[in-house]
Amino acid sequence: MARPKIALIGGGQIGGVLAQLCALRELGDVVLFDIVENMPQGKTLDIAEAAPVDGFDVSVTGTNTYEDIAGANVVIVTAGLPRKPGMSRDDLIGVNSKIMTSVAEGIRDNAPDAFVIIISNPLDAMVTLCQKVTGFPSSRVMGQAGVLDSARFQAFIAWELGVSVKDVNAMTLGGHGDTMVPLVRYASVNGIPVLELLEQKYGSAEKANEVMTAMVERTKAAGGEVVKLLGNGSAFYSPASSAVAMAESILRDQKRVLPVCALLNGEFGVDGFYVGVPCVLGSDGIEKIIEFKLDATEQALMDNSVEAVKELVGSMNL
Repeated sequence: MARPKIALIGGGQIGGVLAQLCALRELGDVVLFDIVENMPQGKTLDIAEAAPVDGFDVSVTGTNTYEDIAGANVVIVTAGLPRKPGMSRDDLIGVNSKIMTSVAEGIRDNAPDAFVIIISNPLDAMVTLCQKVTGFPSSRVMGQAGVLDSARFQAFIAWELGVSVKDVNAMTLGGHGDTMVPLVRYASVNGIPVLELLEQKYGSAEKANEVMTAMVERTKAAGGEVVKLLGNGSAFYSPASSAVAMAESILRDQKRVLPVCALLNGEFGVDGFYVGVPCVLGSDGIEKIIEFKLDATEQALMDNSVEAVKELVGSMNL
């Protein structure tokens, strides 16, 4: 049986880590595309030469032509300019929408049966654009943001409480930006509400809420925190890991419930827009959008986030 094929569009920092992670997990044969001559070939040769040490047995190659992504089962797109300090994700929309249009055409014409996972920013707008250009069913075009945002939220909670990150469960909804909605009410440590544990630690509900609010705000600004510290470029390890979790769930039909930027058709009161929500990811891509009841505060935050997405998508005049 032929191994799955994974095409990675964009050979920058995230693309390189993606190639390495896909190889290490033996998710399939990897082809890394970039327009810069020889760069993806050099990166993948370096990764491939680690195979005897790391013990993976898949093909890892680089290319400058879209024809080489033919037959890809999954395509992960990172192409686009990264943020610089002081920039919001939304500031990238002009230049990255041109890049995404070209990328989507390349995918449509060479890998028409692929599942597509977008990482490029501004995320919600780029996924919308890719789906429009490819014409693929919405179950096959999705964005990676919620897995990363949720992981950051989980990490901050674990560090604050001094517990293993493996036992923290927390999720964000909405757009990938300053309006994202970390769900405080549902955050738990092995089923125990985080707010309850914070109250135990600090001795008052008021202090617990104050600490939680600080973690929520840090989660919203987490990408910018990394950008500022790096000084040049944006996060690449954690976004790559997050996208690989999505690809693995599809390729291995794991049916994982992950927060995904998906096209909504009435769920959470949203119709016709890509927004981050929990989805079941399996061999058919987005197999189910999981809807649940939000309280009035959560719904108001979600509505606010959706409005920001609508405004961003509207600026592209699709």
